Amino acid sequence: MCHVYASTDPRRYECVTRSLRVQGSVTSVRLEQEFWEILDQMAQDQQLSTSRFISELYMEVLATKGAVPNLASMLRVACAVHLHIRAEPASRSA
Repeated sequence: MCHVYASTDPRRYECVTRSLRVQGSVTSVRLEQEFWEILDQMAQDQQLSTSRFISELYMEVLATKGAVPNLASMLRVACAVHLHIRAEPASRSA
């Protein structure tokens, strides 16, 4: 089992920094390439740019929780939740 993870292409976990506008301010977010690809797909599914998707997600979390103490961590968890939700129907039918 560990071979699956150990043999992962290092480009997938290479850190990439992107600048984006959140609440009218430009900020930089550093995430692994794998998370950027998931966020890009999530944004495409919503017919939004990735920057716009992240901005809207940020605003929703801010509205419901009152603060976003760590944007990068929140984005990683959003990706994990997204993958869990996508996997649920497949696990139910198995």
